[in-house]
Amino acid sequence: MNKSILAGAPATVSALANATGGIDAGNFVESEIDEQLFRFNSDDTPLMNLMLRAKRVKVNSPEVDHFMIDEPIASLRTTTAVNSPTQTQVILPLEANQQNIARPYSTLLVHGVDGYSDDGTTLTPGKWLMLFVVDHDPTTNNPIVRAINGPRKNPSDELTTVPRIPAGTNITILANSLYETQKEVDPDIIVPQPSRVYLQKRGMNQVVSDYFESQRKRLPFSKAVIAEQAIANFKVRGNRTLWAGRPGKFKVNVPKMGMQYIYTTEGLRWQFKRELQHSGKWTVERIIALAKMFFTGEDVPKTALLLAGKNLLEQIQCIDYSAHPEIQITTKQNSMGWTVTNFHTVFGDIEIKREPTLDRLGWSNSGALIGEDRLVHYVYSAEHSFSDRVGGEEATRNGILIWDAVALKGSCHIWIDGEGAASGAGSILMWDSTAAPADDMASNRFYLLCDCPGMSDEAKMGQVWTGEKVLIGSGSDMKEAIRWQRVEV
Repeated sequence: MNKSILAGAPATVSALANATGGIDAGNFVESEIDEQLFRFNSDDTPLMNLMLRAKRVKVNSPEVDHFMIDEPIASLRTTTAVNSPTQTQVILPLEANQQNIARPYSTLLVHGVDGYSDDGTTLTPGKWLMLFVVDHDPTTNNPIVRAINGPRKNPSDELTTVPRIPAGTNITILANSLYETQKEVDPDIIVPQPSRVYLQKRGMNQVVSDYFESQRKRLPFSKAVIAEQAIANFKVRGNRTLWAGRPGKFKVNVPKMGMQYIYTTEGLRWQFKRELQHSGKWTVERIIALAKMFFTGEDVPKTALLLAGKNLLEQIQCIDYSAHPEIQITTKQNSMGWTVTNFHTVFGDIEIKREPTLDRLGWSNSGALIGEDRLVHYVYSAEHSFSDRVGGEEATRNGILIWDAVALKGSCHIWIDGEGAASGAGSILMWDSTAAPADDMASNRFYLLCDCPGMSDEAKMGQVWTGEKVLIGSGSDMKEAIRWQRVEV
């Protein structure tokens, strides 16, 4: 912001505003002077405007280690079954990145595995098993655990044995439990896993010849009009990149300057850790299920903004609400200054706005449910404009340069994929049948819109279940079957 985009003009706010028709071009970074540009073509580039309002982090490199998840890990997952019913201590098999999280003296709640009564002889349905971490196995690095409310061979036995724990079982980490005189415990091991974010340098140039500048124009346009159109194009193309760009880093040979790096940033579309695979007709129940998944995870945002393609927006607008008089659909102006459709649920409000860029990218049936306070705007080089004479030509080059990226923070965000093209993130399908899905679909995760006894008698509405192929039987009678189990999202 050291020079005006008007050739030869001093670097003053008034001169810059006059040169651009009040648009104040170039101020893409500083929030206190961003307001006019934020409002300029705001409806065409919602994601870019979200980025401009997001938490701004100035960095010293175009490569950033981005830590997406702020919340500590609350649950673990077994990789194989524990089946040593005579053992009082067993090794709990966990995924490699979870093995050191449960420290000695921690307690763990095992989902879906029933515990036993105090005498260890009677199963207590619905009262889950709890484990105590004794140590870590030096060979596998997995925690060694004993059961607190497991079965006992004899009611007088001091220690209980460990009942069978299926593979894929979710385990919640509870507080530690210390002995009478203990005051020292292992510190929590917090090792966040970063992802590498590349900041992309974007630029806009205008070249105006002296001859063109000296003519009396037949049409009443000026530099301000040209600047407005150039900025609009710059924002729209940048908005597409913020959605759909693919990350990259490579070298190019620059004449007289040698080899230099070019970075391309990763679009927000590819950063989502949760995807809802949707097909069929939207209903009130499905919208409420979406709100539940968004607002009730480990990372709870303050607001939910759904940036939607035109077809998704139409489908939601055409939902039959007659059976749900308690549902409130209103139009309001949100904190971003946009007119949005507000869908009120008991879990929280979803603000819905059309994102034209999704239509241009071929994602008209899709949308992004974003916590607008969960975005980070990384800036390597503050945006600035320049005005130079073109070497060997009677012309002036005016331009804008910016080097930045946007990244998701937290785990609340959900991509709604209506195009049937899952990107490999944790896909979730909504399931409204009492019969289990076909075997070739079992590896997906299913949000149950009704009880599903075809999966399990315990598969209830509002839960998420998945299946895995297992071998049952022995010898020549061995065959594949699907084992269904509840998971957390």
